[in-house]
Amino acid sequence: MFITRISALIGTAAFAAGMFLAIADAAAHDESKYPDFNGQWRRASSVRSDLRGAAFDPTKPFGRAQKPPLTAEYQAIYEANLKDMEQGGQGIDPTVTCLSPGMPRVMIPYQGLKFVLTTEATYILFSRDWDFHRQIYTDGRAFPSEAEMALNPKYLGYSIGKWLDSDNDGRYDTLEVETRGLKGPRVYDASGIPLHSDNQTVIRERIYLEKADRNMMRNEMTIMDHALREPWVVEQSYRRIVSDKPQWFAHDTCGEGNNHVIIGKENYFLSADGYLMPAKKDQPPPDLRYFKR
Repeated sequence: MFITRISALIGTAAFAAGMFLAIADAAAHDESKYPDFNGQWRRASSVRSDLRGAAFDPTKPFGRAQKPPLTAEYQAIYEANLKDMEQGGQGIDPTVTCLSPGMPRVMIPYQGLKFVLTTEATYILFSRDWDFHRQIYTDGRAFPSEAEMALNPKYLGYSIGKWLDSDNDGRYDTLEVETRGLKGPRVYDASGIPLHSDNQTVIRERIYLEKADRNMMRNEMTIMDHALREPWVVEQSYRRIVSDKPQWFAHDTCGEGNNHVIIGKENYFLSADGYLMPAKKDQPPPDLRYFKR
């Protein structure tokens, strides 16, 4: 088993090294045509309000005060989720079992983002084990057919981008992105704001640097989803860490030390001595129909 694990690690390292060498080669070609997205980017305070926790809309407080434009059906789902959390449960947040946060939640950078720009694609790198990177194709391709995307949906979706020179100075300054082909379950943030279970979400982004402050990046996001009465428009703000050697956290392993256990639709907890225990007051035990009592 030890040899197998070492072989797997070597294979993973070789794959990653090959990918980054390819990225480096491509990035060197037309670097002068692209904006300076180098460095480490972290969540920044909004010009309108301070960030409140990891709220999806950084201009509003976390939780109900986000006031997402949910339909009545999905507002009820959200309220039930919040009630469960208030009672000590985990609600409907799928990341409790280490599933990917998915789009658009990954664009709330918990530990920072890194952008790698090439002529073929823009890569957004994350410091989490469930999402190594997001790939935005910028080579002029069209989306695969709906049938093709339905066969292989992804938590981060399929993203196609286009670079714009908005001020006609001969250098790109804005990246417009559209993302489709998503899978679920997904929520917007840790409060459990839900997206529709049909996963037909379409997300559009407009990413650029502020002209007055090149260390401030804006990501204007528009989410179209059948759980919404109207598109939800939110601006994410990222601040560049000004340092020659920014600190990157070690890659997290979500499953390591994760004691949450989902049985049926209930979340339980694994105690320190290895036994199943309730996660909230008066929680009934799981259905043990396949075990002798």
